[in-house]
Amino acid sequence: MYVYRTKGTCSQGIEIEMDGSTIKSVHFIGGCTGNTQGVARLAAGMNIDEAIARLKGIQCRGGTSCPDQLAIALMRIKDGTATIAG
Repeated sequence: MYVYRTKGTCSQGIEIEMDGSTIKSVHFIGGCTGNTQGVARLAAGMNIDEAIARLKGIQCRGGTSCPDQLAIALMRIKDGTATIAG
């Protein structure tokens, strides 16, 4: 499982479980519960590249959003700079 500390959002972090290049599960720590649960459920089962393309650049406030932060976390997983929990 990967853990990403969000920046500029109400959520404080994102936990992501991958199965190869497929997102297995996403859990936001904090944030707007309904919105983050919705984004997490929509991302589950999605290919990492598709999720990045759909979520990157979505803005809420401060020039980012929870979906944008998820895209950034996924890009870090792809480039090998993501933090692994544990």
